[in-house]
Amino acid sequence: MPSDPRPSTVLRPPNETAVNAPYEPLPADHTLVLKVIPMPSDANANGDIFGGWVMAQVALAGSVLPARYAQGRMATVAVNQFIFKQPVRVGDILSLVAKMERIGRSSMTVSVGVYAERIRNQGHYIKVTEAQLTYVAIDDEGRPRPVPVHDLAP
Repeated sequence: MPSDPRPSTVLRPPNETAVNAPYEPLPADHTLVLKVIPMPSDANANGDIFGGWVMAQVALAGSVLPARYAQGRMATVAVNQFIFKQPVRVGDILSLVAKMERIGRSSMTVSVGVYAERIRNQGHYIKVTEAQLTYVAIDDEGRPRPVPVHDLAP
């Protein structure tokens, strides 16, 4: 009986090869806004996590701090920068941290860092992604409105 010439639909096992990247502590001037673990359904055929999945997590994490200032509806108006520094692996524990960079009349810019703890080396962080996003406070009709809070008391 001949073998099936079609490619297999089975995913490769998770990519566990070492990454040549320095360990870094989570930045003290950022706020931890999200922790998440990517699953096999989030992986591509190489066993690494889809970049689009990481981008979605960054969009969620990036909205946390601006929402405190907007105190109402807001929308993403720009992804100013997005850098994939290292691959994300199935089972990594991702810590997404954010820092407000600018608060304007109606817009807010936030930096987001994504740090991975490899499943077999927890407690050691590798920066895997960094991004900067801009959000705008909007009214019920979707028009820009002033950001009501410019300073949050600790």
